[in-house]
Parts: sequence; C-alpha cells; structure tokens
Amino acid sequence: MKIEKRPSGSYRVRKMYKGQMYTVSFDHKPTQKEAMLAMADELQKVQKKHESLNFKAAAEEYIEAKRNVLSPTTIKGYRSAMRTISKKFQEINVHDITALDIQTEINRLAKDRSPKTVRNYHGFISAVLGTFCPSLKIYTTLPQKIKNEPYIPSDEDIKKILEYAEGTEYEIPIILACYGLRRSEICALTLEDLEGDIIKISKAKVLGEGEKWVTKTTKTTSSTREIVIPMEIADKIRQKGYIYKGHPNIITRYLERAEDNLGIPRFPLHKLRHYFASKMSALNVPEANIMKMGGWETDHVMKGVYRHAMKDENHEKQRMASRELGNVFLQ
Repeated sequence: MKIEKRPSGSYRVRKMYKGQMYTVSFDHKPTQKEAMLAMADELQKVQKKHESLNFKAAAEEYIEAKRNVLSPTTIKGYRSAMRTISKKFQEINVHDITALDIQTEINRLAKDRSPKTVRNYHGFISAVLGTFCPSLKIYTTLPQKIKNEPYIPSDEDIKKILEYAEGTEYEIPIILACYGLRRSEICALTLEDLEGDIIKISKAKVLGEGEKWVTKTTKTTSSTREIVIPMEIADKIRQKGYIYKGHPNIITRYLERAEDNLGIPRFPLHKLRHYFASKMSALNVPEANIMKMGGWETDHVMKGVYRHAMKDENHEKQRMASRELGNVFLQ
C-alpha cells in the first residue's frame, strides 16, 4: 500500500480489492502499521455490508442514487420492475448472484411478458449489478424481438380525423402531433411557447412515481427544438387562448373513439409522428432535418418510414407485373 499526501495536507491510503478501489484518509501521515490496520478495518466494514446487501437493497440504493438525473418515467419503470422481479431473486445477495440466476429470472419473466418488457427488466438488473458487482460477467439469452410493421396513417385518414375533431378540445393537439410533437410535449405547452408561427419545445408532461403527472425538461437534448407551423394554426391557438388543458390520456381515448367511429384502423397518437416523418421524407426533406424537426436522436424511426415506403413501392411493382401477366391468360 502506498501512502499519498493530498494537496490539502491530509493523507490517503488506497488499495485495490476484488476489482474495486478502497480509500482510507488520515489527517496525519500514518505509519505502515496504522495504514494496514485502517485498511483492514475498512475492508471488514465493506465485507459486512456485502454480506447483508441483497438485490432488493442494492436496487433501492441504485434508484436513489439516480433519482435526480433520470426522468420520472424511467424511475417509475424501475419501480414497476421491482414489483415484478421475483422475491426469490430480490433476496439473493448481489455478490452471490450468478449469470445462471439472471438467466433463470429472465426465463420466468418471459413466460407472460413481451420481449420488449423483458429486455427493459434485464437492462435494469444489469445496471444494478454492474454498479455493485462490476466484475460479474452477464451472458443472458433474451427473448427474440418481435418485428412490428408500424401502421402509418394515410392522408385520407388524417383528413377524416381532423374534420371529426374540428372545433373540439382535441383539434389542436392532433394537429400538433401531425407536426411531429409527442403527446407529453403537447400537454406541457403554453401560449408563452408560441412566438409568431414558431413553437418552442423545451419541456414535457410525464407520469412519474405515485401516478402523478409532472412537467420536466424534454426527453433528450435533441427533443429541445423549434418548429414552424402555418400561421393559420398559430392564430387559431392564440384565439383559443391555450393549447390543451385536459388530462393527457383523454387525447388518446378521443383519438380511439374517432378512429372507431370513422372506420379507420386504430393507431396511437404517437404514430402521427411517423406520419410526419413519412410526409417530410416524401417531400425529399433531408433525413438530418427530419430528425431535428421531430426531436429524434437516432434514425430508428426513419428506417421504419423507409421500410414502409419500400413496401408500398414493391406492392405497386407487383401489381404492374400481375396485370401484365393477367393480360396473357385473362383475355
């Protein structure tokens, strides 16, 4: 062990133990014996803590340590995971958990939960264990992702819905969703965020712990942005005096009723962001600009839009070939 003098005048002794650095401080220069005894005492304390630290306690400590840097939605998700992860797994000492224990728990969770949910729970378990047991190697086989082809509403769908919503509390929120805004962003907007024909997006209304709605900064730094809307819509918002005052979930329920009444396939409000991306792509707006307008950090959504466009193009080519073939034997 090396005894080091700090700029402050104090001394410290450091020791690497099981992949983690431990430090003991002194207000005077210790002898080698003092340093060894103090470090032994520190490691004994750590060992006692290790012996009593099960996964549940470690997870609680991890959540509290991250509380002020993670979104309320993420914290809420962690709490949900803790209610779902088995009591048996939660009671295992974190330093005794093996890769097989993790695989067994994931296998149990995968019985009646979606692959996405299971992957989220595994991400939480891995984060906790990565903090308290950095040397643990995790090799978990996860359920295969389900590839979903998103239904992107057509122009006709949008026209019908907006005609249906005209003059209601939900007209402006649905219009703004068509311009790429998330529901959480729409519900957090105030008239102060509207300047001329520009909407400034810098906050979001999300569901946090205790099922309480809270307003926070946007999802990512990319989500903080400005978008331009037609002046007619901006004037309509100013004339109304606000954007939306109701409960966020009511917008979703209204859209579902509208789709059912109009005979349109059901899609969530969030899919209007995909519609926005699809329309911008059809207008040959560069991908980087679309991502900036929609507040996307990655091109995941854009890949889905391109797949949708290629699928439609492929179907049209097949129809042309089918007609040509039909001309041969249907005459």
